[in-house]
Amino acid sequence: MTRSPLPSPPRLPPRQRRLQEVRAPPPQVHCRDTAIHNTFMCGDMKGVYAVLKDPAMVNALMETVHEEMVWAPEMGMWTLSSKVRQTTALHLAASRGHAACVEELLFRGAEVNADPGGNTALHDACTGAHSVCVQLLLSHGADSERLSADGSAPLHLCTSALSFHCAKLLLEGGANVNIRSRESRLTPLHVAAQRGLEEHVELFLSHGADVLATNQEGETPLNAACSRAERPSEAGRYLRVIQKLLGAGADPQTAGRKRHTPLHNACANCCSRIADVLLLHGAKADIKNCAGYTPMDCLLQVVEDYQTQQPEEIARSLLNHGAKPVSPKMLKLCAPVPAVLEVMLNSYMSLPPCEWMDSLSDEVYEEHGPFLDLVHQRSASPRSLQHLSRHALRLHLGARCHSAVGKLDIPSSVRDYLLLYNDGTLK
Repeated sequence: MTRSPLPSPPRLPPRQRRLQEVRAPPPQVHCRDTAIHNTFMCGDMKGVYAVLKDPAMVNALMETVHEEMVWAPEMGMWTLSSKVRQTTALHLAASRGHAACVEELLFRGAEVNADPGGNTALHDACTGAHSVCVQLLLSHGADSERLSADGSAPLHLCTSALSFHCAKLLLEGGANVNIRSRESRLTPLHVAAQRGLEEHVELFLSHGADVLATNQEGETPLNAACSRAERPSEAGRYLRVIQKLLGAGADPQTAGRKRHTPLHNACANCCSRIADVLLLHGAKADIKNCAGYTPMDCLLQVVEDYQTQQPEEIARSLLNHGAKPVSPKMLKLCAPVPAVLEVMLNSYMSLPPCEWMDSLSDEVYEEHGPFLDLVHQRSASPRSLQHLSRHALRLHLGARCHSAVGKLDIPSSVRDYLLLYNDGTLK
C-alpha cells in the first residue's frame, strides 16, 4: 500500500514572500573574539572594514568578560568573580567616541536602539560625553527617552562638564527635560545640581525644567545641590548653581522625607556663603529635621572638622536670622574654634556655667589657652549693661535682626557689635 504525499503548505503570493523575507530577523551571531572587540573599541577603521565583510557582524553580540569583586557569604570575604557582559560593535564604538566607526556601522544597518547589556549606544555615548556620536545616533533614530536597565535616560547620564553638548543635542532632538529615572525619580536637573554643573542647570532651566520637582525622597534639585557641596574647592560653583535654582523659583524651605532642609545640608558641609544665600531667600534658621536637629546642631557637630572654613560666620548668620542659643552642654563642641565659642557665648544674656571645660583635652587647652581661661573666669558672672542692651534688642528683633540692624543709621562698629561680630572679648 502506498501513501499519498503530504500536501505542501500554501504558497504565498510573491509580494508577501518578499515582505516575509525582509522582516525575518537575521540569525544572532555571538562573538567572543577579543581582537574583534578591540577593533571597535580602538576605532581601527582598517580592521573594522575587514570584520564587516561578514554582514552578520554588524549586529553581532559581543561578549566581554569583566573581573568584579563580589561578596561571598559562605566564605565571609570578597572574591574576584568573572562576569560576562553583552554588547555590540555600535556600543563599543560609541562608548569610546569613534565617530567614523559609528557612522559606518549605522550605514550598514546597525540596530541603533539595541540594548543587549541594558544600555543603548546612546546611553554609552552620553556617559562618555561624545557629542558627535550622540548626533549621529539621534540622526539615525536613537530613542532619546529610552530608560536603561538601571532606570536612567540618556539625559541622566550627562554627568560631566564635557557632556553639555550631548545634553543640548538631546533636548534639541525632543528629549523630555523633566524625564524621571525609574526608581529614584530623579530629573536631569537633580543630577546636574548634584554634580554642580552650572551650564547644564542653566540649559535645563531654559528648556522648562521643573525646579520644584521632588525625587523619591521628597528632595528638590536645591536639596541635591546643597547636600553635595562638600569640598571647599567646589563651593564656588555649587553656590552659582544654587543661585540659579533660587532665581528660578526654588523653595529653600522644602524638606525631604527626613525633614532635612537645604540649610541643614549647607550647615553640615560648613558652607557659609551658601548658608547666607539660603537665609536671605527665606530659609528658616530654627527648623528641626526628623531627628530633632536644627541647622545650628548640624553645624556644631562638624565644627572640629572644618576649623579653617570660618564656621563662626555660619553660627553668626543663623543667630542673626532667628536661631535660638544652643544648650550650654553643646558649647563643648565649639571649644576647638574659639571664634565659634565667642559667638555662641555672646548669644546668652549671661554666661552659663561651663562645667564642660573640665573635660577638654590638654591639646585644646594648649592651643587656645588664653581665650578658654577668659571663659573660665567669666563663667556664671554678670554681663555688662552694654551686652544686656544688645541682648534685649536682639531678643526683640528675633528673626528680623539681620535685616533690621542693617537698616539702622548707626556706626559700623555698633552694627557689628549688635550682629555678634568677633572682637575676642566677652563683655
